[in-house]
Amino acid sequence: MSNQTAEQPMKISHDIEAKRFETAIDGHIGYISYQERDGKLIYDHTIVPQALGGRGVGSALVKHALNYARKNDKKVVPQCSFVSSYINKHPEYKDLL
Repeated sequence: MSNQTAEQPMKISHDIEAKRFETAIDGHIGYISYQERDGKLIYDHTIVPQALGGRGVGSALVKHALNYARKNDKKVVPQCSFVSSYINKHPEYKDLL
């Protein structure tokens, strides 16, 4: 019997039509949205409902989005301040800028 714990990785899906990566936890949806322009991914909003705050949801979404960009050979434009500060704290992603 396994119950969902905070240690389990959250399931993040890519909604290609809505242009966002999202996760649903306890009936709440957190997401990072993007626009694609000139072969670049412009991450414009990271939205985490207050009920999910402080659980690392935003960071997990940003990390997933940045790894997606790397895997797909895309450069990133961090329009969202949360994405920008995440990259500053994780210099291993600066090559994506």
